[in-house]
Amino acid sequence: MSTSREPSAGRLVAAVSLLNVLSFVDRQLLVALAPLLIADLGLTRAQIGLLVGISFIGVFAIGTLVVGVLADRTNRPRLIALGLAVWSAATALTATANGMASLVAWRSLVGVGEAALPAAALAMVGDRVPARHLGLATGVFYAGIPVGFALSFALSGVLGPSYGWRACFLALGALGLAGSLLVLRIEDPPRIGALPTAASSMRDVWPALRERPMILWLTAAGVLLVYASASSQHTITWLVAERGFEYSRAALLSGAVILVAGLAGNLGIGAITDRAHRLHPAGRLVALGGVSVVGLLAAAGFYTSAPASWRFYACWLVAQAYLLGWYGSLVAAVHERAPEGRRATVIGFLLLLINLLGVASGPYVTGLIGDRASLTTALLLSLVPAALGALLLGLLGLTEWGASRRMRSA
Repeated sequence: MSTSREPSAGRLVAAVSLLNVLSFVDRQLLVALAPLLIADLGLTRAQIGLLVGISFIGVFAIGTLVVGVLADRTNRPRLIALGLAVWSAATALTATANGMASLVAWRSLVGVGEAALPAAALAMVGDRVPARHLGLATGVFYAGIPVGFALSFALSGVLGPSYGWRACFLALGALGLAGSLLVLRIEDPPRIGALPTAASSMRDVWPALRERPMILWLTAAGVLLVYASASSQHTITWLVAERGFEYSRAALLSGAVILVAGLAGNLGIGAITDRAHRLHPAGRLVALGGVSVVGLLAAAGFYTSAPASWRFYACWLVAQAYLLGWYGSLVAAVHERAPEGRRATVIGFLLLLINLLGVASGPYVTGLIGDRASLTTALLLSLVPAALGALLLGLLGLTEWGASRRMRSA
């Protein structure tokens, strides 16, 4: 039985992981092309932040909850194919934009389409992949973040200077529309259990939070940490406008750093916090707090170093590894503390608040400060809430550690 399932499981994971890569190429392309959009359409940095933040993430986060319910009641590959067609058509139509209003409209529609992927894809993976391999499978799926980010910078760096930003959106949109037809060939695996309805999911959240208040504190820490990660999406604009990089070089170099550092951060931080957890149940939080301090210090070094120095590139690599790599460890910490039978619901609630309160606001506020002062100032200020999040994680871990020692001594 297992041998007959393994190849199908591997193909399914590969297929949905490639779709996740495509979704993050799509999501990040506007960030990668920001200097060209600012020059051509006269956008401000705050407007770029609004486009990659609230106008996309707000729709995406809420849409993901809705799709979670639909995925339990319909064919999931068809649902994903429909979402892919919608977000790809909106991406292609972004090439017709002539100002902020049209960009907001197409960007919001991209968020509607992309919301179809995570819930449906991960539910399919959970139904097809054996439990002993599920952690690796979801890890491969989320590796689409740094890979997709890197490819978006590569695409913009190669096509943007020669053919313009509109050609980049057209090319990516056409690729996605063609891919939506291939997604229909994916087999929907038999469901194991059932997803709760939206109403029952929200009813389950509040008892879980009352029962485990630590989850609320971890959610608060996540919102604070993600502010710096989301704000760092202005990096390519900062490199061009305030560090003197030529656009194509900035885009290609950013892509290479994100790919290498992002993969290393996801794997490395996960390994460090896993090892700390094996030493003590509270070790994951203490380790993640410590890693956060190192990562944020590296980010401060990156934002304040001269571009020609070795310190600039060393700090960039370490900072990028952290800014893209801490998510999985925080989700694991919440998963460990959530009540059994309600873990998926609690994690969904965590991600909803992180997206709405941190990812949506970080780029906009940072862009707004960048317009009125400088992006260097804005990016440095984005590290302040993240530093509070790192401190909170450390305090939560040490509090748990001390409580467990007192229980053993009693």
